[in-house]
Amino acid sequence: MAAVDATGLEARHVSAYFRMRRGEAKRPGRRRRAWPKLTAVVHTHSHLILAAVTGTGPTQDSPDFAPAARQAADLLALDTALADAGYDAEHNHRLCREELGVRRSVIALNPRNTGRRWPKTPYRRAMRRRFPRALYHQRWHAESGFSQFKRRLGSALTARSTAAQARELVLRVLAHNLMLLRLRDRGFQQSKSLTEATP
Repeated sequence: MAAVDATGLEARHVSAYFRMRRGEAKRPGRRRRAWPKLTAVVHTHSHLILAAVTGTGPTQDSPDFAPAARQAADLLALDTALADAGYDAEHNHRLCREELGVRRSVIALNPRNTGRRWPKTPYRRAMRRRFPRALYHQRWHAESGFSQFKRRLGSALTARSTAAQARELVLRVLAHNLMLLRLRDRGFQQSKSLTEATP
């Protein structure tokens, strides 16, 4: 099972204190600058990032679903794909179910796309008819994965150009996965040592 989600990062490190001194905290309506954006497919069990699509926010999330889902499917056969309402589109369901072999695609309906009317397309109608809330709530693993990613590697990029930021994001994703695999391997080795030491 995997969850598709997006997160924003900082183009440069600016402390909260500096922003306050600059008066940004007092201007809530001030237009935000563009930021580096990472759309990822996060494996819910391990928090490994199976796919990474880079971009610049603020932009709509849905267009990044297909390239991210295809990347993940090339790496691992997925049984279930989870996504929030930002990815609500019939073609995203069709991509998962009919092209990539994903058995279940659980994408929350966007009220702005539906209102009180029933969706006209089959997969979105199924989401309206019987939405698997307990399964959908496993999406929190994506947010947890992003939290680990930023906590260990930082939320501010060092690169300045858009192309360099994209490369840095991909390298950070690789580093994130390697750290998780190393921790898992270390835990396995410790467990094995304890088993061997038990008389």
